[in-house]
Amino acid sequence: MTKTIVNLALSVVIKEIEDALDSYPYHPYQQTFSVPEMRQRLISYVLSRVPGHYTVVDDSEEVFIDTASLCTSTTEKLQIEALIHTGIERILQEDSDWGDRHISHEAAPGCAASNWFG
Repeated sequence: MTKTIVNLALSVVIKEIEDALDSYPYHPYQQTFSVPEMRQRLISYVLSRVPGHYTVVDDSEEVFIDTASLCTSTTEKLQIEALIHTGIERILQEDSDWGDRHISHEAAPGCAASNWFG
């Protein structure tokens, strides 16, 4: 059987990013990080700054990870949350011209004027 090394911190970081982005306005935060490339940059930013938690699993196994049990301490969870907020601001600041070119400036997806009537 083939074994694979899995970084358990990845699932914690992804869940925390989703929770953090829910507290931000749609434009430009949620809109920017809904783009896979930008989401990956944020995940990478955070993962490169936190200790990894790894396990070895069989390739044939379904991996179910309980993210609530992975944070070893409240301090670690707070560190991840702070890194997410710092990463969001840093990436948006570094790539402000990218956002201007790729993200529309509507306030929210449901508030855009409809072109259905012509």
